[in-house]
Amino acid sequence: MAVEEQMKEALLKKYYENCPGCEVERQNELQRGLPVKRLISMWIVVLSGALPISSMFPFLYFMVRDFHIAKREEDIGYYAGYMGCSFMLGRAMTSVIWGVVADRYGRKPVIIVGVAAVVIFNTMFGLSINFWMAITSRFLLGSLNGFLGPIKAYSTEVFPYEYQALGISTVSTAWGIGLIIGPALGGFLAQPAEKYPSLFSEDSLFGRFPYLLPCLVISVFSLVVMIACFWLPETLHMHNEQGDSYDNLESGKNKTAGAGEKTPKKSLLRNWPLMSSVIVYCVFSLVDMAYSEVFSLWAVSPRKLEGLSYSTEDVGEILSITGVGLLLFQTFFYPYIDRLLGSVMVARIFGALSIPLLSSFPFIAMLSGISLAVMVTSASVLKNILSLSIVTGLFLLQNRAVEQDQRGAANGIAMTGMSLFKAVGPAVGGTILSWAQKRQDATFLPGVQLVFFSMCVIEFIGVLMTFKPFLVQGEN
Repeated sequence: MAVEEQMKEALLKKYYENCPGCEVERQNELQRGLPVKRLISMWIVVLSGALPISSMFPFLYFMVRDFHIAKREEDIGYYAGYMGCSFMLGRAMTSVIWGVVADRYGRKPVIIVGVAAVVIFNTMFGLSINFWMAITSRFLLGSLNGFLGPIKAYSTEVFPYEYQALGISTVSTAWGIGLIIGPALGGFLAQPAEKYPSLFSEDSLFGRFPYLLPCLVISVFSLVVMIACFWLPETLHMHNEQGDSYDNLESGKNKTAGAGEKTPKKSLLRNWPLMSSVIVYCVFSLVDMAYSEVFSLWAVSPRKLEGLSYSTEDVGEILSITGVGLLLFQTFFYPYIDRLLGSVMVARIFGALSIPLLSSFPFIAMLSGISLAVMVTSASVLKNILSLSIVTGLFLLQNRAVEQDQRGAANGIAMTGMSLFKAVGPAVGGTILSWAQKRQDATFLPGVQLVFFSMCVIEFIGVLMTFKPFLVQGEN
C-alpha cells in the first residue's frame, strides 16, 4: 500500500495545479479498467449532434412537395438536395472558427453551444412553413453546431492511450447510429395525423405542422444532454507558468515549469499526414452523404420512377435495423479489426467492398415482396458498416497526426473540408437523381443506375487515395 501511495504522489507531481487538462491526464494515469461513464457521456453527446442531420431524409420528399415549390414530381429531388446541403454549408463556414475557439477556451463550451443550437434550430425547422424558412433554420443549425471536430479531439484526450481507439470508435459509432436513428425517427414520427389519427387530429399542433414531432423529440433529448454537459470534464491544458508551456503528455514525458521555452507550432496546412487523411476523409464523406439522402429519396419514390414506393415508416424500419447492426459491429468487431489490419488497410479494403455493393442497389429494386425487404435491409446494414469503419479509421489518423494543442483546429479543418464535400453531396445527389428519373429509357446507365454508378466512381477514387505516396501516417 505504501508503494502504491508513493506512485500516486509521484504522478501528482507531474502536473500543474488548477489545470483541468492536467487533472484529466492524472486521472488517466491512475485509471484501471474501461472508463464506462466517459464512454456513455461521449456517446449521448455525439448522438444529440448527429440525430438532426439526417432525420429529415425520410420525409424530405413529402416536405418539399407540401411546400409546392417543385413544379413537377421529378423536380422534388432537385429542391430536396439543396435543403439537405444547407446544414453542411453552414458547418463548413464555421468549423475552423469553432476549432480555434476550442483550442483557446476549451472543448466544453463549444460542446454546450453546439447542443443548444440543436435544441433551438431543429425545433424551428420542424415549424417551417415554407422552403426558405426550412433552409435558413438548417443553415443556422449547421453554423452553430460546431462541436464534432472538437469532440473528436476530446475523445483522444479524455481516455487513456490504450482506450483511444475505442474513444474514437465511440464517436464514429454514435455519429453513425445518429445518422441511422435520426431517419428512423423521421420515418416513424413524421405526418402523425395521417399515421396515427386516433392520437393526433388534423387540427392539432402536429396536424398543422406534420414534420414537427420528430424534430421536437430530438430537441427534447438534446435539451437533457445540454444540461448534462455542464458536468463533463474539460481536457484543454490551461497554464502558462514563467513563460513555459505544457508539452504533450500522451507519450508520458512532461516538461517541468521553467525548464524550456515554448515550442513553435507546426503549420497544420503543411502537416501532410494530417492533410492527406483529411482529403481522403472528405472524398469518402461525399459518397456517404450523397448515399444517405439518395437512399431515402429513392426508397420513397414511386415505382414508375424506379423507386421502391416505400412509406416513411418503411424507411424508418429499415434504418432502425441498420442502426442495431451498426452498433453491434462497431462495439464488438471494429476495435479488433483495426488492431488486426490497421486504420489505413481498413479504409482501403472496406472502400473497395463498397463499390460492388453500391452497384447492386438498382438491381435490388427489381425484386418485390419479402425478397426486396430482406435484400434492401441487408444492403443498407452492410453499406453503413463499411462507411462508418472507414470514417473511424480516418478519425484516428487525423488525431494522431497532431499534438494536443492543435487538435481542435486540426479537426476544425477536417470538419470544414468534410462539410463542404457533404454540402455538395446532397445537392449533386438530388440533382442527379432528379435527372436520372427523367432518362429511364437511356441506352447507357438508364434511370437510377446513373446515380449509383456516380457514387461508385467517387468511392473508387477514395480507395486509390489510400495508397502511398498520397496517404501518409503521422508519427504521434
